[in-house]
Amino acid sequence: MRAVAVLLLVMCHLAVSHAWKCRAAPQLPTIMQIDAGQGKVVARDASYSVYMLCGTTWFKLGSPRLKHVTVGPGGIWGADTSNRVYKYVNGQFQVAGGLYMQQVDAGGDGQIVGATYNYYGYCLRSYLAAAFTGAGSLSWSYSSIRLRYYSCGPLYGCWAIDTSFRIWFTKKMVPTSCGISRWTHIGGSAKMVEVGTDGTVFVVNRGGNVFQRTGITSGRPQGTRWTHIKMCLPIHHLSYDQRRLWVVTKGGIVMQCTH
Repeated sequence: MRAVAVLLLVMCHLAVSHAWKCRAAPQLPTIMQIDAGQGKVVARDASYSVYMLCGTTWFKLGSPRLKHVTVGPGGIWGADTSNRVYKYVNGQFQVAGGLYMQQVDAGGDGQIVGATYNYYGYCLRSYLAAAFTGAGSLSWSYSSIRLRYYSCGPLYGCWAIDTSFRIWFTKKMVPTSCGISRWTHIGGSAKMVEVGTDGTVFVVNRGGNVFQRTGITSGRPQGTRWTHIKMCLPIHHLSYDQRRLWVVTKGGIVMQCTH
């Protein structure tokens, strides 16, 4: 797999010239989803097994079959194939009672956000997320918008993709109350969105194209425009942390890109 990845990356380098430089990352067979935060990288494969990258080796985390896994200031969380929510506590995943989620994100300032199996957005307050160790149910707060993908950063707010693949933004979320301002529609279309801890925002559309939101500042947290990041291979999923863009191609190749 690594030899194929290197060959394809060489072909990409010859075919595409852009500011982002990509190289082959440690490969995980049949990888489907990746998330990075706090210097950690986690992923899940086509068999719904979850892994963490340690150096150049992927190590399996626990036994639940998770379809989505996330890591960030709020810890490591996931949603399984039955939409049950889990938190990684003391070396193992603990199931949490309460809402059933199909996607979760731990990239905010301690709060956890996500989308339910029927596409409603919810937030788990930071102190409840931190206190959960495996016993009892969690009380989530409704985020007042129907969506399929939800991602927050600790600096400049949250982004979401609705059921029609439209893009939405809300200003900085209060982690202890999950309080937000109103949602603002942002032009464009995407199937997923990623918010880095430094406020950087990326989306992947249904065609496998990657775009970065530029012009983001504290005074204009929604940014000004989308900039296409050219990749010679269609992208399935991505994540961003510590100035590194982790991408998974539709063919299952993992790449690490820097600017």
